[in-house]
Amino acid sequence: MPTPNRNRKRAEPGWRATAQRPVSLYEGHPRLRCDARAVVDIIHLLDANAAEIVGRTAASVPPGELSLAILTDPALARLHATFLDDPAATDVITFSAAPSLGQAGEICVSADRARRFASSHGLDFQEELTLYLVHGWLHLAGHDDLDPASKRRMRAAEARAMACLRSARAIPRFSFS
Repeated sequence: MPTPNRNRKRAEPGWRATAQRPVSLYEGHPRLRCDARAVVDIIHLLDANAAEIVGRTAASVPPGELSLAILTDPALARLHATFLDDPAATDVITFSAAPSLGQAGEICVSADRARRFASSHGLDFQEELTLYLVHGWLHLAGHDDLDPASKRRMRAAEARAMACLRSARAIPRFSFS
């Protein structure tokens, strides 16, 4: 099971070691390159700091294996059409699973969408794609963004999660070949 990169800063406030869930990563974008271990590490860091990120009164992230899939726009749109009856392109889809069977769920994100959005809004692509993974993790933790109040709570939790990852210097590097 991967462990946090030993070269990363480890003295940040709030950083704690924790039992690490199994995380699998499907790199489904033919042109995207990333350090798979660094991507898995962000999930472990989010898990380790869940109480501070999610809030003490919110549901915690379910235990069990978590699957991550980094996909193309067309691949994620096909999932969106198949499982949510909406053929439109999207940025993140989160599927809950059965913790009783040892599975927490799956987070599917579009690298194409993150790249386009970051470029058109003057944002860092690495951070935008990481934010999509954070957003999916927060859905598993019980957050939604269906109404304005829920959306504000989710955005605040995203900000706390991203601050945690930045503090730990844990934003993975992604590149296109």
